[in-house]
Amino acid sequence: MTDVDDQHLIRPFAPLHGHGLRLCAWDADSDTQAEDWLRATLDPDFGRWNTPLNSIHDLDGARAAIRRRADQAVQGTSASYRITDESSGTTLGHLGINMIDHVFRTARVGYWVLPEARGHGVATRALRLGAHWALTDLGLHRLELGHALGHEASCRVAERCGFRCEGTLRGAMFEAGRHDAFRDMHLHARLATDPEPS
Repeated sequence: MTDVDDQHLIRPFAPLHGHGLRLCAWDADSDTQAEDWLRATLDPDFGRWNTPLNSIHDLDGARAAIRRRADQAVQGTSASYRITDESSGTTLGHLGINMIDHVFRTARVGYWVLPEARGHGVATRALRLGAHWALTDLGLHRLELGHALGHEASCRVAERCGFRCEGTLRGAMFEAGRHDAFRDMHLHARLATDPEPS
């Protein structure tokens, strides 16, 4: 294990600020935050594009999901951020920098935005913050972003944040609501050597 790995095992990921947002850790003991997580995962639009490995149906499931991400952060393999409005502290969504590999210096990013916060550039602003942090402070070289083919909103977010389209991966993600069937995934990626998006 390298010194970099040891550093991330000891220290949690720091909050991020900018673009009118504050990205901070989720708190599984907060009823409000667990309710926000549950509400997001039960949203029909979320279910159309995402199929979590562990289905969430209640507050206990939401808390367990938040705790799993906190454990991964301690291990240095994932950074799970609650996207909040910088002035009010209201939860707007989630940004995850997942599957962090400190050897190959890669990770996968994902995000969701609560229904009432959509249409205000929340995902774009949060992804710009998170990607910049991951490719500078965290020292990663490559970030990948995958979304179901046809998810045009996610495609636009990726492009605005400098994630170039690299093609279509056949049968690379689960069909909506199923673990026994697959669909194609659109792959985007951004390198530390790519220019910052304007």
